[in-house]
Amino acid sequence: MSDEATVYRVDVEVTAPVYPTEVTDRVADAILELFPEAELERREGEIVGTAHSMEHFSELLHQREILDTARDQFFANRRDDTIAFDLKKQAAYEGVANFAVGKPDELGEIHVRVRVQEPSVEAYVDHVAPRTVEGRPVNSDT
Repeated sequence: MSDEATVYRVDVEVTAPVYPTEVTDRVADAILELFPEAELERREGEIVGTAHSMEHFSELLHQREILDTARDQFFANRRDDTIAFDLKKQAAYEGVANFAVGKPDELGEIHVRVRVQEPSVEAYVDHVAPRTVEGRPVNSDT
């Protein structure tokens, strides 16, 4: 099955706290560095973004060669048709995808929740962060 023929329907929700010591625009920029297609809404104490694609985020994972880490994070917090994971806010501001694991960062993390409507969670994860063999994606379309 070709990746090009597959239609992915996903709802991506990205939330990040905005602390009094932070510049709101910088937090918004951090989200947009990873999810440039996100539509942002500023709320009291947080920014919420919605998107329907993780293509740019996937490219960042490929560039950093952290596909296996991404897969682990995606499946670690899977619930039915939804995956969730946290990203480091400071790294995001620099355009770097870096998963937040362990002790929470003092600036808080960017929380990402992805609900997969079509085709399946597994197929979507394979699209965003393909399995690897010896560090190389095995079902990448490149």
